Amino acid sequence: MNRYKGSIRSATAAPTSGSAAVGKWTQTELMQARQAGTWPGYPPTPTVDYLVVAGGGGGSRGGGGAGGYRTATGFAVTAATNITVTVGAGGASGSIDVVRAGNDSVFSTITSVKGGGSPLGSAGATDGAGGSGGGASAFGGTVQPGGNGTSGQGNAGGSNGANNGSPYPSGGGGGASAVGQTGVSVSQSGAGGAGSSSSITGTATTYAGGGGGACFGSTGNAGAGGSGGGGAGTQSTSVPGTSGTANTGGGGGGAISGGTTGAGGSGVVILAYLNTYPDLTSVGVGLTCNGSAGNAVSDIASRAGYKIYKFTAGTGNIVF
Repeated sequence: MNRYKGSIRSATAAPTSGSAAVGKWTQTELMQARQAGTWPGYPPTPTVDYLVVAGGGGGSRGGGGAGGYRTATGFAVTAATNITVTVGAGGASGSIDVVRAGNDSVFSTITSVKGGGSPLGSAGATDGAGGSGGGASAFGGTVQPGGNGTSGQGNAGGSNGANNGSPYPSGGGGGASAVGQTGVSVSQSGAGGAGSSSSITGTATTYAGGGGGACFGSTGNAGAGGSGGGGAGTQSTSVPGTSGTANTGGGGGGAISGGTTGAGGSGVVILAYLNTYPDLTSVGVGLTCNGSAGNAVSDIASRAGYKIYKFTAGTGNIVF
Protein backbone atom coordinates (compact mmCIF):
# COMPACT_ATOMS: atom_id res chain seq x y z
CA MET A 1 0.00 0.00 0.00
CA ASN A 2 1.37 3.44 -0.99
CA ARG A 3 0.21 6.87 0.12
CA TYR A 4 0.28 9.59 -2.53
CA LYS A 5 -0.28 13.33 -2.34
CA GLY A 6 -3.85 14.34 -1.53
CA SER A 7 -4.18 11.30 0.82
CA ILE A 8 -4.92 9.01 -2.14
CA ARG A 9 -4.11 5.41 -1.23
CA SER A 10 -3.69 2.61 -3.72
CA ALA A 11 -1.59 -0.55 -4.06
CA THR A 12 -2.00 -0.77 -7.83
CA ALA A 13 -2.31 1.62 -10.72
CA ALA A 14 -5.83 2.97 -11.03
CA PRO A 15 -7.90 1.95 -14.06
CA THR A 16 -8.82 4.63 -16.55
CA SER A 17 -11.99 6.42 -15.47
CA GLY A 18 -14.98 5.70 -17.69
CA SER A 19 -16.59 8.99 -16.65
CA ALA A 20 -13.58 11.19 -17.39
CA ALA A 21 -13.32 13.05 -20.67
CA VAL A 22 -11.01 11.56 -23.32
CA GLY A 23 -7.46 12.91 -22.92
CA LYS A 24 -7.89 13.79 -19.23
CA TRP A 25 -6.39 12.03 -16.22
CA THR A 26 -7.88 11.70 -12.76
CA GLN A 27 -5.74 12.73 -9.80
CA THR A 28 -5.30 9.05 -8.89
CA GLU A 29 -4.12 8.19 -12.41
CA LEU A 30 -1.68 11.11 -12.44
CA MET A 31 -0.03 10.16 -9.14
CA GLN A 32 0.16 6.47 -10.07
CA ALA A 33 1.76 7.33 -13.43
CA ARG A 34 4.34 9.61 -11.82
CA GLN A 35 5.19 6.90 -9.30
CA ALA A 36 5.67 4.41 -12.15
CA GLY A 37 7.69 6.88 -14.24
CA THR A 38 5.15 6.82 -17.09
CA TRP A 39 3.66 10.31 -16.70
CA PRO A 40 4.62 12.35 -19.81
CA GLY A 41 7.76 14.38 -19.10
CA TYR A 42 8.36 12.69 -15.74
CA PRO A 43 10.93 12.02 -14.41
CA PRO A 44 12.55 15.11 -15.93
CA THR A 45 15.77 14.58 -17.87
CA PRO A 46 18.55 17.12 -18.28
CA THR A 47 20.55 18.18 -21.27
CA VAL A 48 24.14 17.16 -20.73
CA ASP A 49 27.59 18.66 -21.22
CA TYR A 50 30.08 15.99 -22.23
CA LEU A 51 33.80 15.46 -22.72
CA VAL A 52 34.80 12.22 -24.47
CA VAL A 53 38.54 11.51 -24.89
CA ALA A 54 39.83 8.28 -26.42
CA GLY A 55 42.87 6.31 -25.31
CA GLY A 56 46.17 7.67 -26.63
CA GLY A 57 48.41 5.73 -28.97
CA GLY A 58 51.57 4.12 -27.63
CA GLY A 59 54.95 5.22 -28.96
CA SER A 60 57.15 3.36 -31.42
CA ARG A 61 60.18 5.29 -32.68
CA GLY A 62 57.91 8.30 -33.07
CA GLY A 63 55.47 9.58 -30.48
CA GLY A 64 51.96 8.18 -30.16
CA GLY A 65 49.02 10.28 -31.26
CA ALA A 66 46.56 11.61 -28.69
CA GLY A 67 43.12 10.09 -28.37
CA GLY A 68 40.28 11.85 -30.17
CA TYR A 69 38.84 14.79 -28.22
CA ARG A 70 35.15 15.67 -28.44
CA THR A 71 33.14 18.03 -26.25
CA ALA A 72 29.79 19.81 -26.44
CA THR A 73 26.96 21.20 -24.34
CA GLY A 74 23.19 20.70 -24.47
CA PHE A 75 23.22 17.03 -25.51
CA ALA A 76 19.72 15.51 -25.14
CA VAL A 77 19.30 12.19 -23.34
CA THR A 78 16.30 9.90 -22.83
CA ALA A 79 15.10 8.73 -19.42
CA ALA A 80 14.84 5.05 -18.50
CA THR A 81 17.00 4.00 -21.47
CA ASN A 82 20.36 2.22 -21.49
CA ILE A 83 23.10 4.55 -22.72
CA THR A 84 26.52 3.08 -23.48
CA VAL A 85 29.68 4.51 -21.94
CA THR A 86 33.13 3.14 -22.81
CA VAL A 87 36.47 4.49 -21.62
CA GLY A 88 39.18 3.62 -24.16
CA ALA A 89 42.44 2.14 -22.90
CA GLY A 90 45.75 3.54 -24.10
CA GLY A 91 48.01 1.72 -26.54
CA ALA A 92 50.47 -0.66 -24.88
CA SER A 93 54.18 -0.09 -24.30
CA GLY A 94 56.77 -2.50 -25.67
CA SER A 95 59.25 -2.84 -28.53
CA ILE A 96 59.59 -0.19 -31.22
CA ASP A 97 58.54 -2.33 -34.18
CA VAL A 98 54.76 -2.35 -33.58
CA VAL A 99 52.12 0.29 -34.35
CA ARG A 100 50.45 0.69 -30.95
CA ALA A 101 47.10 2.44 -31.38
CA GLY A 102 44.83 3.29 -28.44
CA ASN A 103 41.11 2.47 -28.12
CA ASP A 104 37.90 4.40 -28.82
CA SER A 105 35.86 6.07 -26.08
CA VAL A 106 32.05 6.26 -26.37
CA PHE A 107 29.12 8.12 -24.84
CA SER A 108 25.73 7.38 -26.42
CA THR A 109 26.08 8.29 -30.12
CA ILE A 110 29.39 10.11 -29.57
CA THR A 111 32.57 8.19 -30.43
CA SER A 112 36.06 9.61 -29.99
CA VAL A 113 38.58 7.81 -32.19
CA LYS A 114 41.58 6.01 -30.71
CA GLY A 115 44.97 7.70 -30.79
CA GLY A 116 47.18 6.59 -33.67
CA GLY A 117 50.30 4.58 -33.01
CA SER A 118 53.61 5.75 -34.44
CA PRO A 119 53.73 4.53 -38.07
CA LEU A 120 56.68 2.43 -39.18
CA GLY A 121 57.08 2.98 -42.93
CA SER A 122 56.03 4.76 -46.06
CA ALA A 123 52.30 4.20 -45.39
CA GLY A 124 52.59 6.35 -42.27
CA ALA A 125 49.66 8.64 -42.98
CA THR A 126 47.40 5.57 -43.10
CA ASP A 127 48.77 3.06 -40.61
CA GLY A 128 49.39 5.71 -37.95
CA ALA A 129 45.98 7.40 -38.32
CA GLY A 130 43.69 8.06 -35.36
CA GLY A 131 41.92 10.77 -33.41
CA SER A 132 45.34 12.36 -33.61
CA GLY A 133 47.99 10.66 -35.75
CA GLY A 134 51.22 9.10 -34.52
CA GLY A 135 54.57 10.70 -35.27
CA ALA A 136 56.65 9.14 -38.05
CA SER A 137 59.40 6.74 -37.00
CA ALA A 138 63.05 7.59 -37.66
CA PHE A 139 63.98 6.28 -41.08
CA GLY A 140 67.47 7.10 -42.31
CA GLY A 141 67.68 9.21 -45.44
CA THR A 142 63.97 9.36 -46.28
CA VAL A 143 61.27 11.70 -45.04
CA GLN A 144 58.15 9.77 -43.97
CA PRO A 145 54.78 11.30 -43.03
CA GLY A 146 53.10 11.10 -39.66
CA GLY A 147 49.68 9.55 -39.24
CA ASN A 148 46.53 11.43 -40.22
CA GLY A 149 44.26 12.91 -37.56
CA THR A 150 40.44 12.89 -37.52
CA SER A 151 38.70 16.16 -38.39
CA GLY A 152 37.12 17.76 -35.33
CA GLN A 153 38.96 15.45 -32.93
CA GLY A 154 42.70 15.94 -33.37
CA ASN A 155 45.65 16.56 -35.67
CA ALA A 156 48.26 14.75 -37.71
CA GLY A 157 51.54 13.46 -36.36
CA GLY A 158 54.83 15.04 -37.41
CA SER A 159 57.10 13.64 -40.11
CA ASN A 160 60.59 12.36 -39.34
CA GLY A 161 63.95 13.94 -40.11
CA ALA A 162 65.90 12.76 -43.14
CA ASN A 163 69.44 12.25 -41.84
CA ASN A 164 71.63 9.76 -43.70
CA GLY A 165 73.64 9.20 -40.52
CA SER A 166 73.18 9.37 -36.74
CA PRO A 167 71.29 10.99 -35.12
CA TYR A 168 67.99 9.91 -36.69
CA PRO A 169 65.12 12.13 -35.50
CA SER A 170 61.47 11.00 -35.45
CA GLY A 171 58.18 12.88 -35.38
CA GLY A 172 55.95 13.83 -32.47
CA GLY A 173 52.39 12.58 -32.19
CA GLY A 174 49.53 14.91 -32.96
CA GLY A 175 47.48 16.55 -30.21
CA ALA A 176 43.93 17.83 -29.91
CA SER A 177 44.86 21.44 -30.74
CA ALA A 178 48.15 21.15 -32.68
CA VAL A 179 50.00 18.88 -35.11
CA GLY A 180 52.96 16.90 -33.88
CA GLN A 181 56.27 18.59 -34.57
CA THR A 182 58.50 17.38 -37.39
CA GLY A 183 61.87 15.86 -36.62
CA VAL A 184 64.65 18.27 -37.58
CA SER A 185 67.35 16.65 -39.70
CA VAL A 186 70.24 18.07 -37.71
CA SER A 187 69.42 16.46 -34.35
CA GLN A 188 66.02 17.26 -32.83
CA SER A 189 63.05 14.88 -32.73
CA GLY A 190 59.57 16.33 -32.83
CA ALA A 191 57.62 17.24 -29.72
CA GLY A 192 54.04 16.08 -29.31
CA GLY A 193 51.25 18.41 -30.35
CA ALA A 194 49.47 20.36 -27.64
CA GLY A 195 46.17 19.18 -26.22
CA SER A 196 42.98 21.13 -25.48
CA SER A 197 41.66 22.49 -22.20
CA SER A 198 38.22 21.76 -20.73
CA SER A 199 36.54 23.17 -17.59
CA ILE A 200 33.70 20.64 -17.55
CA THR A 201 34.61 19.55 -14.01
CA GLY A 202 34.88 23.13 -12.77
CA THR A 203 38.68 23.21 -13.09
CA ALA A 204 40.50 23.92 -16.35
CA THR A 205 42.37 20.73 -17.34
CA THR A 206 44.25 19.97 -20.55
CA TYR A 207 43.69 16.64 -22.32
CA ALA A 208 44.91 14.81 -25.44
CA GLY A 209 48.54 15.87 -25.89
CA GLY A 210 50.76 13.98 -28.34
CA GLY A 211 53.78 11.89 -27.43
CA GLY A 212 57.34 13.03 -28.20
CA GLY A 213 59.54 11.25 -30.71
CA ALA A 214 62.71 9.31 -29.85
CA CYS A 215 66.09 10.25 -31.28
CA PHE A 216 68.69 7.68 -32.36
CA GLY A 217 72.15 9.00 -31.47
CA SER A 218 73.91 10.44 -28.45
CA THR A 219 74.19 13.90 -30.01
CA GLY A 220 70.47 14.26 -30.69
CA ASN A 221 67.57 15.34 -28.56
CA ALA A 222 64.31 13.47 -28.02
CA GLY A 223 61.00 15.27 -28.34
CA ALA A 224 58.99 16.51 -25.36
CA GLY A 225 55.45 15.37 -24.69
CA GLY A 226 52.64 17.72 -25.65
CA SER A 227 50.65 19.53 -22.97
CA GLY A 228 47.68 17.44 -21.97
CA GLY A 229 49.34 14.23 -20.85
CA GLY A 230 51.71 13.47 -23.74
CA GLY A 231 54.79 11.42 -22.80
CA ALA A 232 58.34 12.43 -23.77
CA GLY A 233 60.51 10.40 -26.11
CA THR A 234 63.91 9.01 -25.18
CA GLN A 235 67.35 8.56 -26.73
CA SER A 236 68.66 5.83 -24.42
CA THR A 237 67.97 2.09 -24.30
CA SER A 238 68.12 2.25 -20.50
CA VAL A 239 65.39 4.91 -20.28
CA PRO A 240 61.94 3.96 -21.62
CA GLY A 241 59.75 6.42 -23.42
CA THR A 242 57.45 8.22 -21.00
CA SER A 243 53.88 6.94 -20.92
CA GLY A 244 50.93 9.22 -21.52
CA THR A 245 49.13 10.34 -18.38
CA ALA A 246 46.16 8.19 -17.34
CA ASN A 247 42.71 9.57 -18.14
CA THR A 248 44.02 12.33 -20.41
CA GLY A 249 44.30 10.37 -23.68
CA GLY A 250 47.92 11.52 -24.03
CA GLY A 251 50.19 9.75 -26.51
CA GLY A 252 53.16 7.68 -25.36
CA GLY A 253 56.76 8.70 -25.96
CA GLY A 254 58.96 6.99 -28.54
CA ALA A 255 62.02 4.79 -27.89
CA ILE A 256 65.07 3.56 -29.77
CA SER A 257 66.17 0.05 -30.80
CA GLY A 258 66.46 -2.18 -27.75
CA GLY A 259 64.43 0.19 -25.60
CA THR A 260 60.82 0.27 -24.42
CA THR A 261 58.19 2.67 -25.70
CA GLY A 262 55.81 4.68 -23.58
CA ALA A 263 52.20 3.49 -23.32
CA GLY A 264 49.33 5.72 -24.34
CA GLY A 265 47.30 7.32 -21.58
CA SER A 266 43.80 5.96 -21.01
CA GLY A 267 40.86 8.10 -22.04
CA VAL A 268 38.02 9.58 -20.01
CA VAL A 269 34.29 10.32 -20.31
CA ILE A 270 32.92 13.19 -18.21
CA LEU A 271 29.26 14.25 -18.00
CA ALA A 272 27.88 17.35 -16.30
CA TYR A 273 24.34 18.66 -15.87
CA LEU A 274 22.42 21.03 -13.61
CA ASN A 275 22.01 19.82 -10.04
CA THR A 276 18.26 20.49 -10.10
CA TYR A 277 17.88 17.11 -11.86
CA PRO A 278 18.06 13.69 -10.18
CA ASP A 279 21.19 11.56 -10.00
CA LEU A 280 21.62 8.80 -12.55
CA THR A 281 19.27 5.88 -11.94
CA SER A 282 22.06 3.33 -12.47
CA VAL A 283 25.67 2.88 -13.56
CA GLY A 284 26.87 -0.53 -14.77
CA VAL A 285 29.31 -2.32 -12.48
CA GLY A 286 31.75 -2.57 -15.38
CA LEU A 287 32.29 1.19 -15.22
CA THR A 288 34.48 3.05 -12.73
CA CYS A 289 32.60 6.26 -11.97
CA ASN A 290 33.71 8.99 -9.56
CA GLY A 291 36.26 6.61 -8.13
CA SER A 292 34.41 3.32 -7.69
CA ALA A 293 32.76 0.57 -9.75
CA GLY A 294 29.07 1.04 -10.50
CA ASN A 295 28.83 4.27 -8.51
CA ALA A 296 25.77 6.36 -9.43
CA VAL A 297 26.29 9.12 -6.84
CA SER A 298 27.17 12.43 -8.45
CA ASP A 299 29.98 14.80 -7.55
CA ILE A 300 28.26 18.06 -6.56
CA ALA A 301 31.30 19.74 -4.99
CA SER A 302 33.62 20.28 -7.95
CA ARG A 303 31.52 22.59 -10.13
CA ALA A 304 29.00 24.93 -8.56
CA GLY A 305 25.43 24.20 -9.57
CA TYR A 306 26.26 20.99 -11.46
CA LYS A 307 26.37 17.25 -10.99
CA ILE A 308 29.53 15.64 -12.37
CA TYR A 309 30.08 12.04 -13.45
CA LYS A 310 33.68 11.14 -14.34
CA PHE A 311 34.16 7.70 -15.91
CA THR A 312 37.78 6.56 -15.78
CA ALA A 313 37.73 2.90 -16.83
CA GLY A 314 35.58 0.12 -18.28
CA THR A 315 32.43 -0.16 -20.33
CA GLY A 316 28.75 -0.54 -19.51
CA ASN A 317 25.38 1.18 -19.50
CA ILE A 318 24.10 4.17 -17.59
CA VAL A 319 20.44 5.19 -17.13
CA PHE A 320 19.04 8.68 -16.52
